Amino acid sequence: KRGITMLARMLFQSWRFGIKRKLLAIITIFLAAGLVSALLAVSIDIGDKMAKELKSYGANILVEPASNAALPDELSHSASLSSQDFLDEKELPNIKDIFWRNNIVGFAPLLSANVQVTKSSQNSTALSSPKTINVLGTFFDHNIAVPDEEDYHTGQRIISPYWKVEGEWVDDLNNDFGEIVPALAGEQLAKSNGWKIGDKLSLSYTNDNGENQQSAVEIKGILSTGGTEDNQLVMPLSTVQNLLGLEGKVQSVRVSALTVPENDLSRKARANIDALDAEAYDRWYCTAYVSSISHQLEEAISGAMVRPIWQVAASEGVVIGKIQLLLAVVTFAALIAAAMGIASLMSAGIIERSKEIGLMKALGAYQWQITLLFYCEAVLSALVGGIFGCLAGWGLAKFIGAALFGAPLDFAWIVVPCVLVLSILIAVIGTWFPAHKIAKLYPVEVLYGRA
Repeated sequence: KRGITMLARMLFQSWRFGIKRKLLAIITIFLAAGLVSALLAVSIDIGDKMAKELKSYGANILVEPASNAALPDELSHSASLSSQDFLDEKELPNIKDIFWRNNIVGFAPLLSANVQVTKSSQNSTALSSPKTINVLGTFFDHNIAVPDEEDYHTGQRIISPYWKVEGEWVDDLNNDFGEIVPALAGEQLAKSNGWKIGDKLSLSYTNDNGENQQSAVEIKGILSTGGTEDNQLVMPLSTVQNLLGLEGKVQSVRVSALTVPENDLSRKARANIDALDAEAYDRWYCTAYVSSISHQLEEAISGAMVRPIWQVAASEGVVIGKIQLLLAVVTFAALIAAAMGIASLMSAGIIERSKEIGLMKALGAYQWQITLLFYCEAVLSALVGGIFGCLAGWGLAKFIGAALFGAPLDFAWIVVPCVLVLSILIAVIGTWFPAHKIAKLYPVEVLYGRA
């Protein structure tokens, strides 16, 4: 008890007469702790935030009929409608009925074919000569009934944020259209035909049985995607189904899902699911890999083959992995810099107090008692700097989230004890060398200035 009282008195005197140097140590730890806590908070939450941001790449899973998916893309797209297999639109709600249903950002079914189009003249009811174009039926922002979710809506506006529309988007929330159906004309298609917003088109399609279906369309906007849609007339799915005589049928479905980067387990499952033992299979199935979500979708939709769009899925994992590596490097550099700063401050402080240390040793103080004094001073500085650093890191994490993602990042409270432990470690590490060096000297060396 007497020793503790003496130690407390010496710590008080040390802070009283060396407050400036202690403040420098606190500020050093404060800056490091603030940066580290902010980076840890960002690193913990950045996976979900970046995954959502990277949805701008588009859908990362494609659902197709098993028979069509087995053919090369060129053959499956060029085959006549009568020779193709289709997915049942009634099974689309099953996409939101899998284990990872909450990770499904959205989906959009697709149905395309070549049809004849004629354009109404501006000043008369005369029609231009017919041309063959490709139409695409899909959801734009469509209401669909899914299990346990009221007013659920999905479509290209959700899964394809890179779509740029000059004019108006098509409103297909409830498929409530009049006699003239709204549509988006691809940028290249509109340019090559001289179409503009407000133009009215007449579409016709004749099936293999000679039956002819027609539909009147008005261009509501010009669509630019940088993909095949630039050369298509994009319309509500129900209109294209009626035009082609394929009510309730779709050719494929694009699905956008939040996934985690691949690792050895997911790559092994990707190569051969049957090679996984029961424990590995359960771990893979219950992790949001793009391959496991694809597998679950294949189980949910009958007659479907589901495959990840690896160009998108792989890029998401690579980007998130590199960002997290960068954050780890910056965090490590901040810790090293703080430890070096503490070591420099403690070295200077200990040298200034060399005569005090020599006197303590001459009076019988043990080496461990002297080093304990300096460690206690360092730990106190670390705790004060670490606490204020956590507060600053919380604010910095909120600012980073608002600046980069438009929404503040969640600050996980597990960061606080981690940062305090790291603050104590860098203070102790920075104190270790100068404290042990001076404590090993003999009293006469210290008192005569040989330290």
